[in-house]
Amino acid sequence: MRHVLLETQRRLWVERERTCARWLNRAAARPWLVVLLLAVSWLGDGPLWYALVAALPWWGGAPGPRCALRMLLTGALNLGVYCLLKPRIARPRPYVGCPGIRACARSLDEYSFPSGHVMHAVAFSVLLGAAYPQFALAAWLFTLLIGLSRVVLGLHYPSDVAFGAAIGLIDAELVSLVV
Repeated sequence: MRHVLLETQRRLWVERERTCARWLNRAAARPWLVVLLLAVSWLGDGPLWYALVAALPWWGGAPGPRCALRMLLTGALNLGVYCLLKPRIARPRPYVGCPGIRACARSLDEYSFPSGHVMHAVAFSVLLGAAYPQFALAAWLFTLLIGLSRVVLGLHYPSDVAFGAAIGLIDAELVSLVV
């Protein structure tokens, strides 16, 4: 009996998440929004983070070198977790596994869980906010846009984004304890 109840709850959760993902993906009917979110997603795929890691030791003042090192180590930890989880969980992307969702961008790999973009964005926002509080709001707004972009563009479910955020937060905190 308990197994039946758990399975019913799981199916209900999956359907609610699919409904939310379809609802957010409908925003992709606005071409200007897709262009904006594609740009945000592209920046969050690495170019912004690479530029920051390269620039901080030179132009980031006293906290720059340490912040850059933390970002580099956190990025490596995130990548390890990402590579470990993605193929083991093997959750199909929404545009593959959920009718009514279309992909508005090319995915970097086959699976959706967790969101690597959000994992890195949250981790780096934590580290940047700690080292440079004056930039925390901008970093977190950018991170929110990255998370939204991944669902609106049809590449992730909301739970992919939520778990990516949690992993990024944990990884940033772990690296901050050590470095």
